[in-house]
Amino acid sequence: MTRILITSALPYINGIKHLGNLVGSQLPSDVYARFNRALGREVMFICATDEHGTPAELAATKAGQDVADYCADMHETQAELAKGFRLSFDYYGRSSSPQNHKLTQHFAGKLAENGLIEEVSEKQVYSNADGRYLPDRYIEGECPNCGSPDARGDQCENCTKQLDPTDLINPRSAISGSTDLEVRETKHLYLKQSTMRDKLDAWIDEKKDWPVLTTSIAKKWLHDGDGLRDRGITRDLDWGVPVKKGDQDWDGMEGKVFYVWFDAPIEYIAATAEWAEANGLGDGAWERWWRTDKGADDVKYVQFMGKDNVPFHTLSFPSTIMGSGEPWKLVDYIKSFNYLNYDGGQFSTSKGRGVFMNQALDILPSDYWRWWLLTHVPESSDSEFTWDNFQQTVNKDLADVLGNFVSRVTKFCRAKFGEEVPAGGSYGDAENAVIAEISKRLETYNTHMEAMDIRKATSELRAIWVAGNEYLQSAEPWAKFKTDPEAAAGIVRFALNLIPLYAVLSEPFIPDAADTMLSAMNTKADWPTDVAAALNNLKAGHAFTVPDVMFAKISDDARDEMERQFAGQS
Repeated sequence: MTRILITSALPYINGIKHLGNLVGSQLPSDVYARFNRALGREVMFICATDEHGTPAELAATKAGQDVADYCADMHETQAELAKGFRLSFDYYGRSSSPQNHKLTQHFAGKLAENGLIEEVSEKQVYSNADGRYLPDRYIEGECPNCGSPDARGDQCENCTKQLDPTDLINPRSAISGSTDLEVRETKHLYLKQSTMRDKLDAWIDEKKDWPVLTTSIAKKWLHDGDGLRDRGITRDLDWGVPVKKGDQDWDGMEGKVFYVWFDAPIEYIAATAEWAEANGLGDGAWERWWRTDKGADDVKYVQFMGKDNVPFHTLSFPSTIMGSGEPWKLVDYIKSFNYLNYDGGQFSTSKGRGVFMNQALDILPSDYWRWWLLTHVPESSDSEFTWDNFQQTVNKDLADVLGNFVSRVTKFCRAKFGEEVPAGGSYGDAENAVIAEISKRLETYNTHMEAMDIRKATSELRAIWVAGNEYLQSAEPWAKFKTDPEAAAGIVRFALNLIPLYAVLSEPFIPDAADTMLSAMNTKADWPTDVAAALNNLKAGHAFTVPDVMFAKISDDARDEMERQFAGQS
């Protein structure tokens, strides 16, 4: 497969995301997209803001804005922060787009035609104090299963049991805290995903290469307790996709909208349609990525997400796709992640605890954050951000290893040979040993990147940087220059050729530094297939410039100040 479709879980619209959100989907998916582009594959990398649901309405009210205006402003904010972190989306869409309205209504109509939608009269909690029906997660109370006092109306996070709001003991509004609640009867649409349990089970069983985290969560939801339950796909809200069957009104559903978790995954498709429209292309341009009858059968589709999103992407969204009876592309691989915690606790928006994307870019360049986050991405277990570890990783890996190598080589060459690749000297045993080591490590690095084993890939990349440092330290061109300038010239030429190689291999992780290295060396480079050839690209006489300090070290004082700044309120 040479075409790669990549989607990142959609960041919710109700505020700026913290570093845990960033590393849980968007950042690893960007690494994978950049890697595949570097190999010459055709890539479609899609993300969007998730804009519907009660939290958007509440955030808009708190901000004193109309919800549509609030979402438009926050979309721009999140899009700019994505650019600041160099997230290379081909398109960053909006789930409130006309395309998503149309596609969501289309899927609902097809599901209804196929007997997979059921109208259910149900009892729903109404808050007299708030003057509104309360969605599941905006009702809190005591869990009837484990007794946790903070269970939500859809699920208890303590014991993970799925709940209905009416199951809660001593329920209260999560909006106002009011206990003046009453149960009213209302009609909603349910997706009969329980009827697809066997089909979903068999489909998941086929995915032998999926991460254990992904399949274990999917299987838990399929089989634990009562197993896969039908899910409500409509809500009594003002903001969202109006309930329709295609372009036809749905009797009895007037004034209702589709549940945000029904329309949000459909936005992956819709955002690709938005991309086509924005680029003046017809429907065929996006359909070739999403419809197997239009060429998408040769696409590899990979989704990135945090573990809390897995049930909806392994069960509910596939139920929608399969249940439509149409030839839509199903996901091939789901890369899921655990959580990033903050310095002994959790990130907290309300308490200002932890680092958020805008704050991070205000204090340090994006490469510093990208490198630390990707070397600590929570793949096999939860990870924890601490300022000591952040300082040590940046200083040791970026400043002492990569930055120091580039600085030493270019400055020494400028001092002894001028700002051009020196002539003289040939590669010998020492250089061939480095070529052999990097060639072996590159093969492993490629394997990890193909498998989306991000942490293992960063470890191998760092080892490739270290190989250059160890070579330089052993070859000692500064000492050799005193007795054999020609031999020193050969050492320097080899070391200078390592810089564009490092740039290309590092680009998926630290793209700004990669650009700096290639710009300084006045060259372009492709992903290497022959390391020996790559290390002979810069010929004698090729001009270069000495870059500014690539990575400034983080001092103890700066570390302590940042730790105080982001400790939050107790």
